Amino acid sequence: MKEFFNKIALVFQDRILRKRILFTLFALVLFRALASIPVPGVDHGRLAQFFSSNEFFGLLNLFSGGGLAQLSIVMLGVGPFITGSIIMQLSTMMSKKLKEMYQEEGEAGRRKFAQYGRILTIPLAMLQSFTFIKILQTQQVIPQISTLAFVTNILVITAGSVLLMWIGELISEYGIGNGVSLIIFAGIVAALPTEIGQLAFSFDASQIPVFLAALVIAAIVIVTVVVITEAERPIPITYAKQVRGNKIYGGTSTYLPLRINQAGVIPIIFALSILSFPQMILKFLQNISSHPALQSVSTTLLNFLANVWFYDIAYFFLVFVFTYFYTAVTFDPDQISTNLQKNGAFIPGVRPGKSTSEHISRILTRLTLVGALFLGFIAVLPLIMRNVTGITAVSIGGTALLIVVSVVIDLIKKIDAQISIREY
Repeated sequence: MKEFFNKIALVFQDRILRKRILFTLFALVLFRALASIPVPGVDHGRLAQFFSSNEFFGLLNLFSGGGLAQLSIVMLGVGPFITGSIIMQLSTMMSKKLKEMYQEEGEAGRRKFAQYGRILTIPLAMLQSFTFIKILQTQQVIPQISTLAFVTNILVITAGSVLLMWIGELISEYGIGNGVSLIIFAGIVAALPTEIGQLAFSFDASQIPVFLAALVIAAIVIVTVVVITEAERPIPITYAKQVRGNKIYGGTSTYLPLRINQAGVIPIIFALSILSFPQMILKFLQNISSHPALQSVSTTLLNFLANVWFYDIAYFFLVFVFTYFYTAVTFDPDQISTNLQKNGAFIPGVRPGKSTSEHISRILTRLTLVGALFLGFIAVLPLIMRNVTGITAVSIGGTALLIVVSVVIDLIKKIDAQISIREY
């Protein structure tokens, strides 16, 4: 405890670190101010009902930093930027040029790669804003407006998304921590007082055992998330000795860290997209009154998809599959093996080249199994808790908890690194 307070004192004594923290706080306050400016003519009662019954849009609201639930001018948040980054990552599988740019051209190539992601954010934001406005109009959350007002809203919402992307990158450069992650984190934390207030308002003394059990489960889940997020499997690496003149170089030993959760929360996003897209189409078809047969089929399929057991099992399975898929996209054992061989490094007891690649692949497959089971459990945990206890607080578990814990851990590491630099 004494060491903790000493670190806090060092944070405020370091002028550079203090400026970085204050800049980050100012940027997050600006974001929350923008998130409170709503689009005109919103029926907030229908809006709340719409989000409470749609898991996919609830997740999008999470990644927008809470702006989507308010239909603010930054309602898309950093969602288009995240989507653009994911598309660029997946494009490396189909384009050899993009893969070389990202993996082999160093810092300059990664900057150019990131710039393509920023450019892709603009059309994605326009497409998403158009889709959201149309869907919310069919749900009578937003009234019918003129074409000029419709186009103006799309441009304003797109500009808000680009502005948040810029604020996030400013935080990463001049503040502390990852700006995009902190914006999402701020949206989650900002929603906690409202949810706690709702729990307090609906409090029933007979539910005290349920609340206590939920708190115990929440504490266990938090500890598990921290352990899995930080867990890694070190693969020993040895550098061959090289004689240059009268000096011997190399001969040192290090390790290659493989994280258990390589994919982060991306598989959960993919899985929810796959599950929710058919539901969105069926809901649209259900409103076509001119085709009673189509309405009947759409209603039947919606009832089947809404079945709790089917949804939970399908959700878990898709998260499991996409964890393997995304890990295969972002982590290339062949590339790692080639880089080790180029630098005169090898894994003790394993031949360089193909044998090294196969050895890393075997270890990665076993680690990804643990990570996939973990992400699948985290994904369905809120659904299980909702069905068992009736409590829907975001802090119990799920994607929000995974993001919050990951951001806090990353922030603590960044602050510790800054303090270490100051000491040196």
